[in-house]
Amino acid sequence: MRVPVEERLFSLVLALLATENGLTKSEILSTVQGYRQRYKTSGDNANLERQFERDKDDIRELGVPLETIQPPGEAVNNQSLRYRIPRGDYELPRDITFSAEETALLGLAGMVWREGTMSTESRRALIKLRALGIEADEPVLAYAPRLRVRDASFEPLNNALERNQVVRFSYLKPGQSEATVREVAPVALFQYQGRWHCSAIEPDTGARKSFLLRRIVSDIAPTGATFPPRDADEGEIALREIEEIWNANTARIRVEPHSDAAMRLRKRRGTREGADSGELLLQFADANLLAEELASYGPEVLVLEPDQLRQAHRSRLAAVLAAHTETEAAHG
Repeated sequence: MRVPVEERLFSLVLALLATENGLTKSEILSTVQGYRQRYKTSGDNANLERQFERDKDDIRELGVPLETIQPPGEAVNNQSLRYRIPRGDYELPRDITFSAEETALLGLAGMVWREGTMSTESRRALIKLRALGIEADEPVLAYAPRLRVRDASFEPLNNALERNQVVRFSYLKPGQSEATVREVAPVALFQYQGRWHCSAIEPDTGARKSFLLRRIVSDIAPTGATFPPRDADEGEIALREIEEIWNANTARIRVEPHSDAAMRLRKRRGTREGADSGELLLQFADANLLAEELASYGPEVLVLEPDQLRQAHRSRLAAVLAAHTETEAAHG
């Protein structure tokens, strides 16, 4: 059974909220929905462990306070580490309430939630945790995610992937005024740092390319051609390649002390302190995506290098300024 990545992440958060003392990696992989289906009791779970490491980064980037706990008196050992999400840090403060109108707006804004409390799989996970001798408090949930927030091209690409179909679509790169038509054989859909990508092979050249789904600006059109199934774990290959790009690119920025940018960017995976006070070193795989993220902090961030990122960041701030200037001029 294929478990959507969002459902796996939700199940992971739910499991880590349900125990005060945390769970070991093996307990997570053997009991949590999305992992347990592929867990080998006596076998190699290296791919599953790498997936868990990526999932940890993804939920931390979503603002979930996942903690790693080293049991006292034990030597440093990845298998003995325990993971948990402190409910006090995750839940809303008790003094925050919503009016009926605010609640209605939140319900409309979500559109990814469905009625009900814990799903059957979530209850089953809690039962399995208890079977391990782990005390778990059932989180009281008024809603559970439907988890269908995907780019419009996800489902047609997934269908083409399952049918080994070559497809055609228009792809708009940052900085381009017109989209280019791409014809590719999709071999994997994967999520990296919260964004969906398609790994595909160009039939004419055999070259592997990755496409960010949010940059596809047309319908996915099957060409009528097909391609032979591939035996390799294409998702793992694509993730490994994009991770190599991420490791190879470093940005140097300056942040305002005690600002929202300073707090959030310091928690970003791979962030290191720079040589000077207030400077941070960030790893990135896509300069344009990082420029968008940094621009959201407004004047709290100054990009120092590389120049490509500095120019991309500057252009986004200039676009915001121009948009607000036009709005003010239109209103007199």
